[in-house]
Amino acid sequence: MDAHHHASSPSDDLGKLVLRVALGLFILLHGIAKLLGGVDSIAGMLTKIGMPDAFAYLVYVGEVIAPVLVLIGVWTRAAALVIAINMIVAIMLVHTAEFFTLSKTGGWALELQGMFFTAAVAIALLGAGRYSIGGVGGRWN
Repeated sequence: MDAHHHASSPSDDLGKLVLRVALGLFILLHGIAKLLGGVDSIAGMLTKIGMPDAFAYLVYVGEVIAPVLVLIGVWTRAAALVIAINMIVAIMLVHTAEFFTLSKTGGWALELQGMFFTAAVAIALLGAGRYSIGGVGGRWN
């Protein structure tokens, strides 16, 4: 074990697994919907703000490839950062009007997006843990 890694308990690693599986699956469901329905609506939003519509295909990286990597625990930290960036872009493209608003039940209007973002940041900081294909070794895991 080198200086960059400290021993973690089985419950620490189980917590990392729970967080990875939850974030990976929940984001992947959004990606599957886009695989089935296409990204035309995202392309339209990008065009409206002067961005190339081809950038819409990057959603597949953020909502399909990255969540699968997080789920299996390979390149976990980098994949989690991609998900975090994807959430920032989603908030900027779709949800800016709701940023400073509350829902009718009193929660933040963007609590789901906020939870996805913070879970991704936590995984990027924590790494995959031992219950992953990549294990605890490696800079990106």
